[in-house]
Amino acid sequence: MACVDNILLVTDSYKVTHHMQYPKGTTKIYSYFESRGGKYPETVFFGLQYILKRWLVGSVVTKEMIQEAKEFYNLHFGEDVFNEEGWTYILKKHGGRIPIKIRAVPEGTVVPVKNVLFTVENTDPEVPWITNYFETLLVQVWYPMTVATNSRAQKEVIANNMTETSDTLEKLPFMLHDFGFRGVTSVESAAIGGASHLLNFVGSDTIAGMVMGRKYYGCDMAGFSIPAAEHSTITSWGKSHEKEAFANMLDSFPNGLVAVVSDSYDIFNACENIWGKELKDKIVKRGENGGSLVVRPDSGDPPDVVIKVLEILGKAFGTTDNSKGYKVLPDYIRIIQGDGINYEMLGTVLQRMKDHKWSADNIVFGSGGALLQKLNRDTQKCAFKCSYAEVDGTARNVFKQPVTDPGKKSKKGILSLVKQNGKLETFQEGTGVDKDIMVPVFENGKLLKDYNLKEIRERAELPIVKKQQQNGF
Repeated sequence: MACVDNILLVTDSYKVTHHMQYPKGTTKIYSYFESRGGKYPETVFFGLQYILKRWLVGSVVTKEMIQEAKEFYNLHFGEDVFNEEGWTYILKKHGGRIPIKIRAVPEGTVVPVKNVLFTVENTDPEVPWITNYFETLLVQVWYPMTVATNSRAQKEVIANNMTETSDTLEKLPFMLHDFGFRGVTSVESAAIGGASHLLNFVGSDTIAGMVMGRKYYGCDMAGFSIPAAEHSTITSWGKSHEKEAFANMLDSFPNGLVAVVSDSYDIFNACENIWGKELKDKIVKRGENGGSLVVRPDSGDPPDVVIKVLEILGKAFGTTDNSKGYKVLPDYIRIIQGDGINYEMLGTVLQRMKDHKWSADNIVFGSGGALLQKLNRDTQKCAFKCSYAEVDGTARNVFKQPVTDPGKKSKKGILSLVKQNGKLETFQEGTGVDKDIMVPVFENGKLLKDYNLKEIRERAELPIVKKQQQNGF
């Protein structure tokens, strides 16, 4: 059971008082959400549909909720500032459905920063305060959006390297595996973040993310994994029986891929002597049936360890040169680097491999905290601001322009996102509405668009991959 189920309590305290603060005669409040900049120059829009389905679709306000909220806020503020009248009106007039309209870019759309991503407005002039009451909830789209953006940026780094060092991008969807479940703040965070990563890749151990893809985005199975060892399943055999622990992995999972963490004691000895000599025949024989061993280092400086492991395995099992002139291990043995991987380190490892003439085909990556947790709302500087209001029947373009921070200047008026000359651009003050790529996704309690993960993935795909797909690769 969720800690909070009452939609009236899913907001910041100060918003409970805002119905008393708008100018008298206000009938319309219109606000928007954007990424004002940040680490990456563009964002992948994703996750609003989950928030809408989870919280806002259907009749979500009841008499009991109103009473609970009234009692809670009276205790919280020490005075009666709760808008009981307004919420009771919503219950009676709209049957507990929230009278707002949301327009948004289609999920999976890649949008340059400093552009509108969705807008929110009240549909009933009696409750203009309702628009920004849900800012707190709706802004939480920053998290799935930022995870998807971070994941896609890493995909781009990998794809660019593979274009230079590999014969094909066939392995690209499996090149970054999600190990982030244990490193996030909650199961819900794991679900949201894990699903966001799956826009770009299909490798994941974060089961909650795949469950979210199934429940909220119409994807029966969004991610895949393989049998893999952890340190406890190796070290419980004892240091003197590491070979037997490794052999057990090969015997217990005789077909397909199997990953074995190999740094419990000495990763280099494990690769040179146990894998490269004592169990070599088992590994080669496994390859005859199309199987493969994935060796996992899990400590040390990633670029140095990866190169040294590759060199040891290359000496033991041999290599071939691909059409680009880069070394490739036999198909039956690969490595996965899952320790210390983030956007920057991933690029460093791949560059080091390239410098030593190793193809990216030899490796896959795993990422945990850096993929799902080492992010915040300021990573992409996400913000929700009012840009338009109607007061006493008169339209007002609304904005802020802090003299102390020009970067926080907000947009004015009714907004639209228009594609012209191949580039997305925000039009302000009611211009470009007829060419707006944002579409209605929610109105008065009804979900108007129900995107599935397949179409979202297609929108988020890298141009280099789309080009190869068009060429039949």
